[in-house]
Amino acid sequence: MRNDITFPSLFLFFPAMATSKLQFYIAVYFWILLPFTTSTNKSLKQFTYNGFQQAKLHFDGGATIHKNGLLQLTNTSKQIKAHAFDPIPLEFSSPSSLSFSTTFAFAMYPEIQAVSGHGIVFVLAPTMKFSLATAGQYYGLFNASTIGNSSNHVFAVELDTLQNLEFEDIDSNHVGIDLDNLRSIKSVSAAYFSDSEKRNKSLNLISAKPMQIWIDYDDIAMEVTVTLAPLSLPRPSKPLLSSRVNLSKVVLDNMYVGLASSTGPSASSHYVLGWSFSQGRKIQAQALDLSKLPSLPRFGNKKRKLNTISIIMVILTSAMLIAIGLGFYLRWKKKFEEFLEDWEQEYILQRFSYKHLYKATKGFKDKEILGVGGFGKVYKGKLPSTKVEVVVKRVSHSSGQGMKEFVAEIVCMARLRHRNLVQLLGYCRRKSELFLVYDYMPNGSLDKHLYVDETTTNLSWSDRFKIIKDVASALVYLHEEWEQVVVHRDVKPSNILLDAEMSARLGDFGLARLYDHGSNPQTTNVVGTVGYLAPELIRRGKASAITDVYSFGVTVLEVACGRSPVSIDNNGREWNLIDFVYDCWMKGVIVEASDSRLRGNYVMDKMELVLKLGMVCCHPRPEARPTMKQVMHFLDEDVTLPQMIPYGNSKSEFSSSVDYTLPSFPPSSGDISTSYSSDSVLVFGR
Repeated sequence: MRNDITFPSLFLFFPAMATSKLQFYIAVYFWILLPFTTSTNKSLKQFTYNGFQQAKLHFDGGATIHKNGLLQLTNTSKQIKAHAFDPIPLEFSSPSSLSFSTTFAFAMYPEIQAVSGHGIVFVLAPTMKFSLATAGQYYGLFNASTIGNSSNHVFAVELDTLQNLEFEDIDSNHVGIDLDNLRSIKSVSAAYFSDSEKRNKSLNLISAKPMQIWIDYDDIAMEVTVTLAPLSLPRPSKPLLSSRVNLSKVVLDNMYVGLASSTGPSASSHYVLGWSFSQGRKIQAQALDLSKLPSLPRFGNKKRKLNTISIIMVILTSAMLIAIGLGFYLRWKKKFEEFLEDWEQEYILQRFSYKHLYKATKGFKDKEILGVGGFGKVYKGKLPSTKVEVVVKRVSHSSGQGMKEFVAEIVCMARLRHRNLVQLLGYCRRKSELFLVYDYMPNGSLDKHLYVDETTTNLSWSDRFKIIKDVASALVYLHEEWEQVVVHRDVKPSNILLDAEMSARLGDFGLARLYDHGSNPQTTNVVGTVGYLAPELIRRGKASAITDVYSFGVTVLEVACGRSPVSIDNNGREWNLIDFVYDCWMKGVIVEASDSRLRGNYVMDKMELVLKLGMVCCHPRPEARPTMKQVMHFLDEDVTLPQMIPYGNSKSEFSSSVDYTLPSFPPSSGDISTSYSSDSVLVFGR
């Protein structure tokens, strides 16, 4: 046997045989440092997918793989979520392992031009299971309860195509960096740096054109950089977005890397063509091979070239089919006929077909009715295409609600977005009939839970306190946080709906009226419900944000006491809830007004706070009532409710006395004056 080991290579196996310092150091590297480096790199993850035919990824929700290897996250279904995760977790146990580099190619196809679902999110998370997360603005990663919790340990980069005021989005076409929340720590409108023109050029994320994104994190500099460009161009020399992030305070030792997406009332088809990821310092993700990426489906109605004979045949065949089916079509049209006017083209809101709503409500059967009011009937339904449960409000011919009011509601309500408001999903028009489609709340209205039984209750004190805070939060948004002042005018338990998690959402089944900027919102008739109407509203017929505070105060007392505002006792006499609480307050035992079915299972201090706060909100003098923002401060215990004693010697003095006053409210950050003045007011109610 030949011995092929030469002298220069022999010292690599036996350092003692090295004849120089250089040979000795090389031998030490191969004997000691090289094995350590190799074993360390084994734990760092790398993968590249030029198409996803053989991808070893975990998919759920709407995620599917096309035959050509194209990954489709979402489709035109409403309110769906989708995830694509690498099933083997990343190990972030050492500082050097925190660095990573990734790139993926994508395209977003809106169902309707310029109307989009939600976008795509690159995410690092401690789990791949998001069964409790919701679609829509939460991207299938969070829900109303978990959003913003530091225990989420989620890092994300969002490609967002809808502006959500709840998360302070800058626009409906931006890139943002998120930590445990969807309120981005930094965001910028979608664009890319053109190296040839030496300037940033804007990109439309829902243009249906393929694009590529690069995301890099350097653990030494603690910096995230995000770069964007059309797929046909190389990576720009300058990133679009960068931000300092200490990822070691966010991630855990084991994290999953993936992509998430969702749709809401509007939908988009979101595609991913390829994806590459590398972990470790100064290791760039492998470049995608554009020649191997799968092709995208055709977007829109592109005209096909037809020769003259084909065109003639198509025309003749179409004419024959039209002649044969004309009679059937006319009969069908009369049943499902709809109207589309010019003004409807201006508004970005889902329009449902009458046929779909007819099927969803089983032909508007009486057994699907949830409620009946002066406006018409409300039905429960299930959309045939997505199986999503909805509520359909059918406005009757004799309701007196005109087209102007209907237009105001569908335009304005569609733009209101808050976790404690019932979301308007879309509308439908057929002849003179009007339909509005809302989210379905599986736990129904609050009043049904308050009065389910005379001796027992399924609402605990913690449930009730949370419901009160939820409604207060919704009114703060309507009164102070939206671009206009929205006056609800009918705050009461039957208009407070409970979702699957027993979170309260303020809803309304009346039609809206919109006042232009600079106008004085005078109403010509008193609307609302007896027992919840503020005294000045009855006298002057003028609704304002402070009259909503009165209705909220009555509702607070009703929730805490489990009694209606006005009722008739066994002797035929009228019984008033405010008078009852006032009597208990005068006797120094205000907590005895609480719901007896709770049997004392409540926090004494909080019950006293709620009852006194409800009474303050019901003060007969408008200027003595707090704003809803001040109410939230009291409920959050940021500000202590002043110690106070009811003025006068009888309940009638509380009900009518003009001398009754309360201590002034302590100033707090961000509070506004109790005298509401605004440029514009949107008024709800029947």
